[in-house]
Amino acid sequence: MTATVETLEGLNRRVTLNLNTEAVEAEVRKRLIQVARNARMDGFRPGKAPMKLVAARYGGEIRGEVMGDALQKQFGEAVQANQLAVAGYPRFAPGENGAFVATFEVFPEIKLGDLSQVKVTRPVVEVNDADVDRTLEVLRKQRVQYHAVEREAKDGDRVHVDYLGKIDGEAFPGGEAKDFPVILGEGRTLKDFEGSLTGMKAGESKTFDVAFPGDYFAKELAGKTATFEAGVKSVHEPVLPEVDEAMAKSLGIHEGGVAKLREEIRGNLAREAKRRIQAKVKEQVLNGLLETTPFDVPGNLVAMEQQALKEKAVTDLKARGLKEQDIKLGDEIFEPQARRRVALGLLMDTLIREQHIMAGDDQVRAMVDEFAQSYEDPAEVVGWYYQDASRLKEARALVLEENIVVWVLERAQVSDEATSLEKLMGTA
Repeated sequence: MTATVETLEGLNRRVTLNLNTEAVEAEVRKRLIQVARNARMDGFRPGKAPMKLVAARYGGEIRGEVMGDALQKQFGEAVQANQLAVAGYPRFAPGENGAFVATFEVFPEIKLGDLSQVKVTRPVVEVNDADVDRTLEVLRKQRVQYHAVEREAKDGDRVHVDYLGKIDGEAFPGGEAKDFPVILGEGRTLKDFEGSLTGMKAGESKTFDVAFPGDYFAKELAGKTATFEAGVKSVHEPVLPEVDEAMAKSLGIHEGGVAKLREEIRGNLAREAKRRIQAKVKEQVLNGLLETTPFDVPGNLVAMEQQALKEKAVTDLKARGLKEQDIKLGDEIFEPQARRRVALGLLMDTLIREQHIMAGDDQVRAMVDEFAQSYEDPAEVVGWYYQDASRLKEARALVLEENIVVWVLERAQVSDEATSLEKLMGTA
């Protein structure tokens, strides 16, 4: 058997495979004999059917298997002889004069670019008392309680109303409710509706118009004006809990009171800030690697990654309640992300191999310990990771990524930029 390799455009290669037809036919006969020993055919005892009938029934399938095995074997020998790094799977097709052709892609040769041209801006954040105070205020609002009051409703109050809406004197679907809660000023209902309830007391009724915007989600109501009759049944004002020992206990702080609560919040904010900073720096590093190190990406691998991303998206949408027949996702929308992921994977593999970048066991344990600090029982979380090799593999992969980022930062142009936690979190 002989094989010749041709270099096509980019990463594409072609191998012409010339099979030994005598060897193929000999193997076909050998397998037919093995099948005939146990073949069950009507009118014959098991293993007693004439070889001509066995060949007629099973010959095509067996010949296909034998040729497939022979092509794979010769392709493997050609790849090894020519030291080819095949990316994805080859495509086999009949060639000229009884030969076969295998077309495939090879992995690119990646030559790392000038990393000194990579520019990275690293946020520097110090968690302060004001950040802790803001977080405490959020926690208070999450635990708000409403107390009934005998006064006019104002922004922030929760009112319960019975209402009936009509358009041109006719009630419409969704235009009626009983004991419906509305928190004034939140904007969860139309502005005209909330505004008309402001200033009303429990027991009062009112008739008012509400204009539905042209882009209202219910198309049958968009751009129309409805007349509502609404009666306020009750008015409740918000009461936030005090920041005290009781609140600390409700948040799992059983010793140390408010001081310990603030300490825990500060620690959580610092950990979240660290994660955000690492993510921003990593994104800049990866972008810099791609910009300074251009190379061809195997389309075969991109297509496989596209399919994986699409399948994941479909699974996520189905988990949210969508029916599979209603999910319309074209492969092309995943192409940019797939291409980037494949390129980064190849780049990182190259760096790991050529620069001998590794993830130490102590680093993996430190990362797992850091993950665990966000949970009530850190020791249980650590045990969970170390009970399953696949979970630990994920942590090790993240450490490797961090080590690659550190390696690049040592060679890049890095400038620190003081910033607030609010800006880092995108809440400023």
